[in-house]
Amino acid sequence: MTALTLPAPAKLNLFLHITGRRSDGYHNLQTVFQLLDYGDELHFETRADNQIQLRPEIPGLASEDNLVVRAARLLQQHGDSRRGANIELRKRLPMGGGIGGGSSDAATTLLALNQLWQLQLELDELAELGRQLGADVPVFVRGKTAWAEGIGEQLQALELEQKWYLVVAPDCHVSTARIFSHKDLTRDSSAITVAAFLEQGGRNDCEPLVRKLYPEVDFALRWLSQYGDARMTGTGACVYAAFANRADAIRVLEQLQPPLRGFVAGAVNQSPAHQLLAS
Repeated sequence: MTALTLPAPAKLNLFLHITGRRSDGYHNLQTVFQLLDYGDELHFETRADNQIQLRPEIPGLASEDNLVVRAARLLQQHGDSRRGANIELRKRLPMGGGIGGGSSDAATTLLALNQLWQLQLELDELAELGRQLGADVPVFVRGKTAWAEGIGEQLQALELEQKWYLVVAPDCHVSTARIFSHKDLTRDSSAITVAAFLEQGGRNDCEPLVRKLYPEVDFALRWLSQYGDARMTGTGACVYAAFANRADAIRVLEQLQPPLRGFVAGAVNQSPAHQLLAS
């Protein structure tokens, strides 16, 4: 095989509790990563040399700083591969949206090139490489909707019921670093259990601060709350609401007015990328 096309699915944080700040500057947290059947798509072709070429270029982001290129380089070095790749990124997910676009792209890159370069690395090894790129990358590498603790890398697969989500993207980019370094961020939530989450749900500790700092997110949440239980994912900017069926979600999507934009996606317990690799 010399070419492969794989999806890079989005995720939602169904809740996000920050339980403490670590000595290394990171935060301990609890969350549920819900994978979706919607996301970016990447096409890979192998090269005989060791060059990594990514197109198209993303304005304002140097190629070597892109998580896709960084993932390819890290895998190349770790697997001692002398092969390269041409990668085409078909971007659908907004940057800075809290839905895992860059992390998912990086994970799909690790999965695809591991196969194309015939490195035969196990998922545990790929997940550890992903952790070096970002705390959200391992969940996409493992490809399961999951309960997460630590900085998000301690994962326990969950089987959740099928729902349809309307995801709304405000016209802004939320800085994760700004939110996690802010003095007003809640950092002392009590830990809960999986059973407690399944029975009672949870909240997003970042949401009050993001709403205060980014009026666009506050507006999106107020708009969506007309139609359901509107919540923010991750550190934002995207917000979402769950619906029992796709038709109901589509009806609300059709009410969206610029500058808000959005999409409807189904919840999945296994990543579409893993489903394709398995087949």
